[in-house]
Order: sequence, then structure tokens, then C-alpha cells
Amino acid sequence: MQATYLQDGENLLNSETRPLLSIIIPVHNEEHRMPPSLEKIDAFLSKQSFDYEVVIVENGSVDRTFELAQQYSETHPYVRAIQVNTRGKGLAVKAGMLAARGEYRFICDVDLSMPIEEIMKFLPPHAGDADIIIASREGKGANRIGEPEYRHIMGRVLNFIIKLTAVRGFEDTQCGFKMFTRDVAEDLFRVQRMSGIGFDVELLFIAKRRGYVIKEVPITWYFDSDSRMKLIQDSLHILVEIWQIRKNWRKGIYAKKEEKA
Repeated sequence: MQATYLQDGENLLNSETRPLLSIIIPVHNEEHRMPPSLEKIDAFLSKQSFDYEVVIVENGSVDRTFELAQQYSETHPYVRAIQVNTRGKGLAVKAGMLAARGEYRFICDVDLSMPIEEIMKFLPPHAGDADIIIASREGKGANRIGEPEYRHIMGRVLNFIIKLTAVRGFEDTQCGFKMFTRDVAEDLFRVQRMSGIGFDVELLFIAKRRGYVIKEVPITWYFDSDSRMKLIQDSLHILVEIWQIRKNWRKGIYAKKEEKA
């Protein structure tokens, strides 16, 4: 897709066209963390010259998460709140991506462990010709702040295994901040199958085989002690999902419509 470049003070898209940016936020039992994060996102977006939307995807919560999301949408017209009752981050992100309308669609963890201001690194002109941009907590220019050393080590071991078994060439497939262009999002998320956190690997696995251009961007990332990731359990679950991803590929489940015909 052709990139759209921003000029200072220019509103590139009016209300009758697609917004430039969609931010998709999957949430589960986030009645405490979500409201302050939405305020930070609102403060950032209100300063921008392009059109935008936020899609909150409530995913099987038992607290007031969806109620609060609906209330926020009533006072902020660019916000939509939808529900996916079956648990699974992959399911929630898929629903949000396919419900979004933006030319660029950004997965955003509700904890904002990456400061929302860094989203500009994922938009034109910085995006270049990339179809997908993934945030990276590794490599030159990246900063990891406050993370316990044991978690970092285990994360590197998991990344090494992912490189060996599924997706090579990336230092951080599991960071929860990723951008997809509209056409690529609609292509990939229509065939996505993984309901758990292995959906990141699944999408990159398919994208590489589709020939899409994937770019890794270093970010500043703050460790959140309230992280919902269960390091050992979730890492083992990703390995199971990698096996399923490779099985799905051999069966042709990820094939495009014209390839199936």
C-alpha cells in the first residue's frame, strides 16, 4: 500500500473517509489499568493532525471493564467498545483488527509499557515501505527499564526457540505493540487461528511466507509488575501453538482464497 505522509497542521482524512490510525486494545479484567491508559492515549491523540479511532475489545472480563469502556466511548466519539466472550488474546485482537477501519492498525497492550508517544515510529514517514512493523525491546536503540534479569533471560531463550522452530530474523516477536497496514491486516487476520498468545508468531509466520515487508523498530519499554504473562506456562503454550501453526500451514489452512480454488 502507498504510504500517506503527514504535513504539520494537515488533517489528511476527514470524517467521511477512513481514519489514518486505528488503535486496538484487548482487555481482560482491566477496570483499574484501563481508565488511566485511555486518558494517556486521549492526551496523545488530541495533539495529532490526523484522524484516528480506538477499538477496545473486552475479552471475557468478570469486572466492570466493558461497562467502563462503554462509558468512555459515550464521551469520546472516536472510541468503540466491542466484546469477545470467549477468552483468548488472539481472538480479541483478531476481532478488533477486523472491526477497525484505519489505514494503519496498531495492537496496543493496555498497560502502555511502551509510551504511547512512540507510536509515531510506526506511522509515515517512519514506516517507509513496511507492511508490518513490530516493536522490539532488543538491539541498538531499545531500552528495557525495570525488568528482572531472570525474565529477560527466559524471554531470550523463548525467542531463540521461536527462531529455530517458526520465525527467523526477529529479536522480539512477543512484544505487545505491532502495526499492520489495512490490506495486510485484513489478509492475515482473516486466516489467523491461534486464540492464545502464540498468535504473534502465527501472524509473522504467515506474513513471511506471503512475502510481506516486516520491520523491527527499537522502543523504550517499561516492565510492569502487574504483567498478565505467566512466563513459564505461557512460553510452553506458545511451543504447543507453534506445532499447530506448522501443522496448519502443511494442511493449507492459511492459503489465500485464490490458492484454495
